[in-house]
Amino acid sequence: MSTTTSDLTDLAGLLAALLPAGRVVTDPVRLASFAHDEAAGAPYVLPAAAVEPRDTAEVAAVVAFCAERGVPVVARGAGTGLSGGANAMAGCVVVSFAAMNRILRIDADERLAVVQPGVVNDDLRAACAAEGLWYPPDPASAPWSTIGGNVATNAGGLCCVKYGVTRDYVLGLEAVTGRGEVVRLGRRTAKSSAGYELAGLLVGSEGTLGLVTEITVRLRGQRAPEHTVVGSFHDLPAAGRAVARVVASGVVPSALELVDRYCLRAVDEWKNTGLGETGNVLLLARCDAPGEAGVQEADTVLSCFRAAGATWSARSEDQTEADALFAARRLVYPALERQGLVLSEDICVPRTLVPEMLARLEATGREQNVRIAGLAHAGDGNLHPMIVVPRGDDRELARGREVFETIVEEAVALGGTVTGEHGVGLLKMRGLVSELGPGVLDLHRGIKRVWDPAGILNPGKVFTAQP
Repeated sequence: MSTTTSDLTDLAGLLAALLPAGRVVTDPVRLASFAHDEAAGAPYVLPAAAVEPRDTAEVAAVVAFCAERGVPVVARGAGTGLSGGANAMAGCVVVSFAAMNRILRIDADERLAVVQPGVVNDDLRAACAAEGLWYPPDPASAPWSTIGGNVATNAGGLCCVKYGVTRDYVLGLEAVTGRGEVVRLGRRTAKSSAGYELAGLLVGSEGTLGLVTEITVRLRGQRAPEHTVVGSFHDLPAAGRAVARVVASGVVPSALELVDRYCLRAVDEWKNTGLGETGNVLLLARCDAPGEAGVQEADTVLSCFRAAGATWSARSEDQTEADALFAARRLVYPALERQGLVLSEDICVPRTLVPEMLARLEATGREQNVRIAGLAHAGDGNLHPMIVVPRGDDRELARGREVFETIVEEAVALGGTVTGEHGVGLLKMRGLVSELGPGVLDLHRGIKRVWDPAGILNPGKVFTAQP
């Protein structure tokens, strides 16, 4: 059943009659705040309506209502995404999970937690720490992003080089399919070979297959204190060679981050950190093997930095100083936002090809006469090059996007992927065609039709548009 103009005119009223009081957003300012995520330049419009459900039954009622009428449904967490995956489209209903923000259970014996999708990542980590446990996935947006949003994009973060990404920690999910049916997927046991891994399929699906309403995640015990190593390099390729040496050494650091001078200066101008003159490119590494093994790992990393030509390197003995360095790394994106509109890429290449990809980034910047800020989870090959353009300058925005299309093509040519952790959303659909090819895209579309036969869940995003 297709949506008519009269349906949309009273859509908020119909939803208000369906749900308990206070669930439907009618304030124009609040409605506008649900229109888009943080992806610069990704298209969006005001949603026809927005709802803030409190439980799974309310989500299911909204999806069933929309499926019957052919109304698009867009799921939304904290809106910190960088691919346009949560952007509203004409006539859609945005389902915000902000009010479904309870930690339902932390089981220290089984080392798991059960949470609603609106729980903020750092809040879960803090609650786990109070029980002597640790939830590893740690995106730079952890102080603001939600577990539901992390699941939607299979978020990674600073420590995923050693401990993996969100999918590695999802044991089970409760979700609402495009029919409005509630399903439970996965398990809480340590292992299982019963049926297809459907919970894993939903992780990274960006709201195109179902709306996740509850998540069971695996936890770890608290880890040993980390040892921090810092190295300064003349340019990106030199830093890339240091990364390759660390990989070849066999040491798996708990973090290995790359930050260039442009990023450091942006943070320094904002927070007066004094980091702006520390070098052209910094590598920040951490090792967390217990006891003396951690010291030995840190010394190996330090040797790798020096052998690759570090202009300065050291193992930090001051925990406050070390924490400040990593805190500054997390501030890079908001610091750059103060200077203009930030276009952010999210390519990932094989770790041994990080030096080659960094060299290609430098070459692209020179050829296109554009400054590309360098930021990366260098230890797992996930690079986040960024371009800052003046707000309101559509010509520079378009030029920046074309530069990034070139960068995506270079990454795919090296056997990489168009997105390591931000998702495809609206911005990576062209690149995904190149990466997957028509046969694999058809498999994706077939899965989509099974889960969402009416085609209402986040339509027009990821792989859903026909070539």
